Amino acid sequence: MVSIVVTSVVLTSILIITVVYWLVMKKRRRGIDIQESDEENVELPIFDMVTIAGATNNFSDTNKIGEGGFGFVYKGHLSNGKDIAVKQLSTKSKQGLKEFKNKVILIAKLQHRNLVRLLGYCICGEERMLVYQYMPNGSLDSFIFDIIVGIARGVLYLHQDSRLRVIHRDLKASNVLLDSEMNPKISDFGLARAFGGDHGYMAPKYTIDGLFSTKSDIFSFGVIVLEIISGKRNRKFHHEDHDLNLIGHAWKLWIDGKASKLIDPLTEGSFSMSKQLRCIQIGLLCVQKCPKDRPSMSSVVLMLVYETVVLAQPKRPGFYIESPKETHEGSPAKSYASINEVTITHLEAR
Repeated sequence: MVSIVVTSVVLTSILIITVVYWLVMKKRRRGIDIQESDEENVELPIFDMVTIAGATNNFSDTNKIGEGGFGFVYKGHLSNGKDIAVKQLSTKSKQGLKEFKNKVILIAKLQHRNLVRLLGYCICGEERMLVYQYMPNGSLDSFIFDIIVGIARGVLYLHQDSRLRVIHRDLKASNVLLDSEMNPKISDFGLARAFGGDHGYMAPKYTIDGLFSTKSDIFSFGVIVLEIISGKRNRKFHHEDHDLNLIGHAWKLWIDGKASKLIDPLTEGSFSMSKQLRCIQIGLLCVQKCPKDRPSMSSVVLMLVYETVVLAQPKRPGFYIESPKETHEGSPAKSYASINEVTITHLEAR
């Protein structure tokens, strides 16, 4: 009789412990709208909505640090003292839960010192959020210079050295962030296709024919280089003497032997004139019209790091514009197509 009572007490205790453990685990996962079977293969931490809302002060405007077609970005502060950046993706995206998770898992496998690290994600109802490491110095369009090589190495990793072959297809100044030591970190290199966003600097071959390759990223990188050197944005560039965009202006100065006039006066002394002129030449090589004429990113890195590498003479750029107004000779000037910018990122198994 005693043994039966003891056995009953033991079984009851085990049952109570099991139920309590189950309730605790369920409470910890509360707010995460995702099935148990879907979690088994996830390699990233899952943040619940309560944690994200608390970290971002309930997504307050004072915490907002960026926005675009993809949605909004908020600065967050976790209870452990760590700062994060939360990208709240637009609910207009038609991407399904499974497709979203597969993309996130692939991006999580890309780790490089010049890529922004994805820390985790949050799924709650229709909400899709990505949690990134926070970059205290903002984006490249807030700070200029001495980071071109870092960007090139980051793109080279995506193109050649990572386990996946990634064509970013949305390279632009606002997608290059700077950490506390001013190291460049490339962001949005995996989800642009799914969620759109501000448009990058697309190469002519993609815009006209819908074709893309790593050379599309090379073109975009060239635009960024010219923007860094000049301190001007390609899309908002204006010159009193002509209606060319920044690419056209750089090309005009180059063929006229006046490339030094492209350099932003505020950056004089940042590094030698010879290096700045070399960067201009590399930028023009990257934006050449014919994709096969553009260098690979591995060649770009070598050209930037080693000044002994002889540079080719750049050919006409792929996109530069000029309105058909009268020239000094009274004849209409040539009109070139402008960039039809789109945002798409492509992932391929290598």
